[in-house]
This record gives sequence, C-alpha cells and structure tokens, in this order.
Amino acid sequence: MKRLWSPWRMAYVSAEKQAGCVFCEIQEANESDQETLILYRGEHAMIVMNKYPYTNGHLMVVPYLHTDTPSALDDDALLEMMQLVNGSIAILQETLRADGFNVGMNLGASAGAGIEQHIHMHIVPRWTGDTNFMSVFSDTRVICEALDDSYCRLKPHFDALATKRQIEKQD
Repeated sequence: MKRLWSPWRMAYVSAEKQAGCVFCEIQEANESDQETLILYRGEHAMIVMNKYPYTNGHLMVVPYLHTDTPSALDDDALLEMMQLVNGSIAILQETLRADGFNVGMNLGASAGAGIEQHIHMHIVPRWTGDTNFMSVFSDTRVICEALDDSYCRLKPHFDALATKRQIEKQD
C-alpha cells in the first residue's frame, strides 16, 4: 500500500471551525498579507490565495463588502473584480504557464459554496493532462508547491499590477 503524506491538512481538519466570516476577518487581521495569503488589495476587492487549493495558483477575488449575492455590489466593485480576474489570469499564465482556467462563483450551499455568506470568484489554473489518476481514482489532489513558495513567486507580479493600476488611475 502506498501513502500520500500531507501533514499540513491536519491543521485544517482538527481546527475549530470559525464562527465569523473568514474573508472579513483576513481583511482586518493584524497579520501580514503574506500570513493571510492576500496578494493584492484594491479599492473594492482583494486577491487571496486559496488556503486549501484545488491546484497550485488557485486564487480568489473577494469583494470587501460582506454579501452573499453579486447583485449587492455596485458597478465599480463588479468592474474591479473582473479586472482583477483578468490581471490574475495574465499573471498565472506568465508565472505558472497555465494552459487554461476555470473561473467562477459558487453561490449558495447547493451550488457548492464552501463560504456561502461572502461571495468570491475562483480562478483555478489548469494544465493539459492535469486530471491524473490521483484525482480520478483516489479523489486526491496533488499540490506540488508550498503555499508560501507560491506566494513569494506570485507577489512581485501582483505588486507590479498594483503599481500599473495606480498609474492608470492617475492618467
């Protein structure tokens, strides 16, 4: 019998489930952006790495407004979210050489929302042939890079995106 070791999952499995909203809490946390996995802070939304990713580079665009529906967001927030999705895709193509992407929202528990009280858009990089036997037969994902390493590799690109957006805003 072969074993797949993923000791970092124990912290998630054994942790007390959080009472509040994880996205609201990380926005206001006294921890660094790296500790909370925030790659980018915009005017209306932020880009956060998924702490329990589907694949390497799994990101989420999260509005600051605590809402369970996109219809509660104003046009500026909706526009910024889509701009951040586009920027994220470009960065993930450049840094991770992703072949494609799954992008979307799961609204409500019946649609698969793990955090249903605060909407967020998933950006999941995909590679040709990335559905291997581990996913198909073992219902197991193989994440090949530690979150801290991924954060350090992606963060300079999101800092550059922030600078570019600031310059565009001034023009």
